[in-house]
Amino acid sequence: MADVVIVRDCKHGQVRVLYGDIVRVEGDVMVIPANSRLAGREGLDERMQQAAGPGIREACLSIAKEKRKLNQQPCGVGEAVITPGFELPASNLVHVVGPDCRRPTQDNFRRELLRNSYNALFEAVESLDQRKTLVLPPLGMDVYAYPHREGARMTMEIILSWMDAEKNPGVEMVLIVTHEDNFLNNMKTIYRESEDQFPGVDRTRDYRKGKIQ
Repeated sequence: MADVVIVRDCKHGQVRVLYGDIVRVEGDVMVIPANSRLAGREGLDERMQQAAGPGIREACLSIAKEKRKLNQQPCGVGEAVITPGFELPASNLVHVVGPDCRRPTQDNFRRELLRNSYNALFEAVESLDQRKTLVLPPLGMDVYAYPHREGARMTMEIILSWMDAEKNPGVEMVLIVTHEDNFLNNMKTIYRESEDQFPGVDRTRDYRKGKIQ
């Protein structure tokens, strides 16, 4: 069971940060941090694809084959594609490619690329009919080695702004799930330092006191 670490109310719904295993967290939409080939060969991407079962490989290969016909990568940096949830506890999966900070050409533009990745995710999610609960890992923070302190701040700023914007995204609950101690510690630090600067209203204390579920 994932532990709730941060709870924040926004105009259109709630955002929570959870510490736990994402493949066990239920939602309407779940995000997989993919690579550009949709290959599922390393890190959290690999583990999530394994948990989804063999059907996901066929779906990703089908997408890749169609993209190759157009001389395109299966899913480039800052892009997203959708597949069914298969054996993961979600109706749909959104595969999103974040910046790979192990590559200098991407690391130099990582902030812009990370925003592009989240924008692609949001566009994909908003195209789905069933999207009340969105479950996602923080993009770029796994094997792609995005700096955790900067990444934690950007993750909160981008997601909270989306949930607090004028346009209603149709999502009522966003669950940011991580099992990385280092990222979580950075997230708690930047939240403690900048909580009053983020969109929305903190409800973490109310949750801990049992005033909200």
